[in-house]
Amino acid sequence: MTDHNLRRASARAARTRARGFALQALYQFMVGGNPADEVDSFTRDLSGFHKADAVHFDALLHGCAQHAAALDALILPLLDRPLTELSPIEHAVLWIGAYELQHCIDIPWRVVLNECIDLAKEFGGTDGHKYVNAVLNLLALQLRAPEVEADRKTPATDIPPAATE
Repeated sequence: MTDHNLRRASARAARTRARGFALQALYQFMVGGNPADEVDSFTRDLSGFHKADAVHFDALLHGCAQHAAALDALILPLLDRPLTELSPIEHAVLWIGAYELQHCIDIPWRVVLNECIDLAKEFGGTDGHKYVNAVLNLLALQLRAPEVEADRKTPATDIPPAATE
């Protein structure tokens, strides 16, 4: 692996960790009703946080907390049940996915979906990742239509496996 590839892999791993910590923080924000600033301070003291992309963590935690109503408004029409029936984990993962699709244009839509599916698999219920996948695929079509369509028009043999970030 070249030095450049190692740096890119390290950056991807740091963002992946940031998403995991953001999920934990958003869970505390949603379920515990703790203010985002308090959750932020607590989360930064957790073991392994120093390996996370702190800037991306900040964007996810504070962006999702600040734009919660707008994110719910994006997600709600795509659900087959009321928001109150989603598990807090699935809800938080959908917030992360919706936020990244809308505000983190530098992250490819496929990476956003893969990362959120992985979060749902790791922290959510048995089939929660399938639900997250379905909802975020629909949302990607709304928020990133040109990017999604361009990917779908490319023959499958030309699309490299989606890298996680």
